[in-house]
Amino acid sequence: MSSRTFEEKQSQRRTSSGFEFLKGVGQVTGGTLLSITMLTSSIVAGGLVGLAISFRNLPDVRQLRNFFPSETTYIYDIKGKLLASVHGEANREVVPLDKISPNLKRAVLASEDSHFYYHHGINPTGVGRAVVTNLVAGGVKEGGSTITMQLVKNLFLTRKRAFTRKLAEAVLAIRLEQILTKDQILEMYLNQVYWGHNNYGVQTAARSYFNKSSENLTIAESAMMAGLIQAPEEFSPFVSMKLAKQKQREVLGRMLELNWITQQEYDTAIKQEIKLGRIRSFQGSALPYITNTVAQELAKKFGREALLKGGMRVQTTVDADFQIMAEDTVRKWHKTLLGQGLSRNQIALVAIDPRTHFVKALVGGVDPKASEFNRATQAQRQPGSSFKPFVYYAAFATGKYAPDSTVIDAPVSYRDGNGWYYPRNYDGGFAGAMSIRTALAQSRNIPVIKIGKTIGMNRVIETCRILGINSPMEPVTSLPLGAIGVTPLEMASAYATFANYGWQSPTTVITRITDSSGNVLLDNTPKPQQVLDPWASAAIVDVMRSVMTDGTGKGAAIGRPAAGKTGTTSSEKDIWFVGTVPQLTTAVWVGRDDNRQLASGATGGGMVAPIWKEFMTKALKNTPVENFKPPSQFPRPKTN
Repeated sequence: MSSRTFEEKQSQRRTSSGFEFLKGVGQVTGGTLLSITMLTSSIVAGGLVGLAISFRNLPDVRQLRNFFPSETTYIYDIKGKLLASVHGEANREVVPLDKISPNLKRAVLASEDSHFYYHHGINPTGVGRAVVTNLVAGGVKEGGSTITMQLVKNLFLTRKRAFTRKLAEAVLAIRLEQILTKDQILEMYLNQVYWGHNNYGVQTAARSYFNKSSENLTIAESAMMAGLIQAPEEFSPFVSMKLAKQKQREVLGRMLELNWITQQEYDTAIKQEIKLGRIRSFQGSALPYITNTVAQELAKKFGREALLKGGMRVQTTVDADFQIMAEDTVRKWHKTLLGQGLSRNQIALVAIDPRTHFVKALVGGVDPKASEFNRATQAQRQPGSSFKPFVYYAAFATGKYAPDSTVIDAPVSYRDGNGWYYPRNYDGGFAGAMSIRTALAQSRNIPVIKIGKTIGMNRVIETCRILGINSPMEPVTSLPLGAIGVTPLEMASAYATFANYGWQSPTTVITRITDSSGNVLLDNTPKPQQVLDPWASAAIVDVMRSVMTDGTGKGAAIGRPAAGKTGTTSSEKDIWFVGTVPQLTTAVWVGRDDNRQLASGATGGGMVAPIWKEFMTKALKNTPVENFKPPSQFPRPKTN
């Protein structure tokens, strides 16, 4: 009788089981033997129910109705490219039974439990054979376990080989068969079993061994995988293709013996060349600065247990090619700055779309392999003069100041808790009366301190908090000069809010999170809110345009409307350029991890503006030129 004819008969006999793929199951036994086997199984099962009284402390298998195995979390770029997989002990991706190749299902059943669809949790023939073998050997040498018994052992029991454990397996297997269907048990088993190299479940194993989905496995590949179950690392084709082929031949022989494959299928499978994939469980992230930031956010929001075992599917805001371009730019300029005398320099870069506050690039250093410290999100560094726009915005928002308001750049002194404070300009001189526009373009210190003292430093702090800068701040006289610690991510996010005329969404590197079944866990579709005065925001952007056309940021000019600000701290420890166009805001920081001087004369305008310029030129290559809205398009705030 051909396997095809028998499959048709099987389909007619068992349409309700959902298992039409099983070719020839039971053919070798015949109807009479099948009846005897089922009767014997029932008798043994009845006896074991009596033994269950001795196992009252066994786990309650009913909890498996709501069992969710630990799964690997996958992180993708915005276009769906896999960036990293995050998991604990078990690297697993759960798939439904109908998404697993019939070839693999047949191979596993042939190898592990060919009577699976006929017994009630235990196989009397297998148990009897194991008992005889163990009695002769004087110990536990053969298990006789069904797939159901293996499943309860993996989920509930220790791996210690003992007679009492085998009894416990049998009792639990019978109980489990009473509450779950055969297909449910097989699906759970195939997703639970260990396949070697930290691969749990058929999907991750198929991707690792053969670089394909478990749905597409051939008979040859399926037989090789089925041969791994008893000793995965020993028979792994990554370890020994010879042993793997030997086990494959045994499984194929068993499938042929059961008439589950034809002789032709057997011969074809034996001859098929096996093309191996690669071990994936411990591979590093493609973009560690992005994926580590995502992992931290997931752990913070959902907990570390959910991150490692929750099977989340995370779509980031970042295009992998765009991120790689940013990282290449940083590495190139690291070498360039070394040649300019900036030894041991580190660079961080953050780019944000101001319309959505989605992070488009995030580079936390010159080499993620050398240091996992993410300077873009974790380094608290002084922003220097790149802090000044926050002060001038606060002044504009009062309605009492405008870009052309006059301030006096002249010697001044203030008394605070530490005595007298005599602020100085970077060049040591004073320029007299000037507009706020000129004062910011030339990065004068005295005018911004005067404005800050006039409007009140607490108002400046309030503006910073609205913009998402959470570092500790005191309303001291030196605050307008950036005497606080901020991250490049905070600076880019703050300037992005200016560029969007005061509209702000939460800055994020995650667009969407689902579970493995596609249920949405988090949707970060932008929901912008107006948090700043639009006229004052447009006014500070307009003033920062003068920085790039007539001031310290000329080196960042990119041939299209742009606004930005340089930043240089005392002793040249931190140098910055933060700038924006309507479609993209970028902050670039350069400094040393030991917080020592970079080099005498190092400035944001001289050394960081060119980095910003090169990155933005590449980033905006295919982006149309767009102008900022002038302040005149918005109502000026009333004085307060």
